[in-house]
Amino acid sequence: MCTAISYTTKDFYFGRNFDLEYSYREEVTIVPRNFPLRFRHAESMVNHHAMIGMAYVQENYPLFYDAVNERGLCMAGLNFPGNAVYAPEAADRLNIAPFELIPFVLGRCATLADARALIEKINLAAIPFSKELPLTPLHWMISDRSGSLVMESTAEGVRLYENPVGVLTNSPPFPVQSAMLSNYMGLSIDPPENKFARDIPLSAYSRGMGAMGLPGDMSSFSRFVKAAFVRSNSLSSGDERESVEQFFHILASVEQPRGCVKLGDRYEITIYSCCCNADRGIYYYRTYEDSRIRGVDLHREDLGGETLVRFPLKITSQFEIVN
Repeated sequence: MCTAISYTTKDFYFGRNFDLEYSYREEVTIVPRNFPLRFRHAESMVNHHAMIGMAYVQENYPLFYDAVNERGLCMAGLNFPGNAVYAPEAADRLNIAPFELIPFVLGRCATLADARALIEKINLAAIPFSKELPLTPLHWMISDRSGSLVMESTAEGVRLYENPVGVLTNSPPFPVQSAMLSNYMGLSIDPPENKFARDIPLSAYSRGMGAMGLPGDMSSFSRFVKAAFVRSNSLSSGDERESVEQFFHILASVEQPRGCVKLGDRYEITIYSCCCNADRGIYYYRTYEDSRIRGVDLHREDLGGETLVRFPLKITSQFEIVN
């Protein structure tokens, strides 16, 4: 399960926690403008926007979990079990496989408005990458500085939803999750007032009691509520270091520590967290094993190239004894 957020200070930021019980040895991957992007049932893109993100590269193809292109358009796929339904191929639509969606959209589109127009023509077809990598149930958050959309393919077809919350987790579908935020309208960053009873003298015994009732469990809906509350009330200057650190603090509020979510003989963990400065094309990340923030700058590479540029994740813990 995962959590994605957008965040704006001076620059626009986008990122996510990637929560799973195992790693595919994913890498920060740059797709330059002239790397040929091929699609099973759509015309190949030889020229396209450059992009950077986290991907599992198979057969020289970037299977992106999340990415941002050089124009500042961002996209992340999150697990959507029990709800995602992919369709048969349709003769009158652009038939795109789920694993192709991120490079297809980010390769062609410069803005959220461009993405909306393109997605309205797409049929998410039930086409797996291979027998070894079958279909994964996903939905997607697409964002730029102007706002966010959620794309879901269910039994009713492909749907696009405005996302003023700037957060996406997993199931249930986005309209259900966002509507249920109304249950938490009473939460506040301010100290609580005694509205329980006029004749009972009650007072706060701790700081932070205005947010009592904020969920703290590991479920997707609880993470949605908590991430929405923390993101919406989070404060940061426009400084790059402060903005990036604050972004990771927001994600840390819904991280998955090993041992709390058991899946058979494994445990789900936050394998990596990422924060991309979409305006500057810098992809920051940290891993479960190493909390140091590292970055890869899209614009320090040859964006006119024809080959993928790949950066394996640093997963060696760094400790310093200071006495």
